[in-house]
Amino acid sequence: MKKILTTVILLAICFFGYAQTLDANKVPQRVKDTFKKAHPGCTASWELEDANYEANFKEGGQTMSCVINKQGTILETESSITEEALPATAKNYMNKHYKGKQWKEVAKIVKVNGEVNYEVNVGTDVLFDGKGNYLGKKEENQKN
Repeated sequence: MKKILTTVILLAICFFGYAQTLDANKVPQRVKDTFKKAHPGCTASWELEDANYEANFKEGGQTMSCVINKQGTILETESSITEEALPATAKNYMNKHYKGKQWKEVAKIVKVNGEVNYEVNVGTDVLFDGKGNYLGKKEENQKN
């Protein structure tokens, strides 16, 4: 019985750790106003990630997202980029350590403090700093 209860609790934690699609009516107005000011004319689909809100949208033909806290501060903005736009150091790392793996997504992440990171998704998010130096990896079910 303890084993079953433990399994149920772990599954619940994993389930709630994933980003959850959220109806726009449930997004605080302060969060929506921040998004509209930063990305005028864009329409977002919303997800709840931990205690933050993620707006997914297209701007200038580019797939993007931004994470906004409940106080209305943009914590980071992520933009899809081409493999060619990834720093050479990061490309070299990926080609050495993930040879033969399909790159599902390549993104540039700009944090609220201006720090730039890069992310390559190969089933796992592989993270790099602004110069392309390896920072670590994050499993898909552990995002944010």
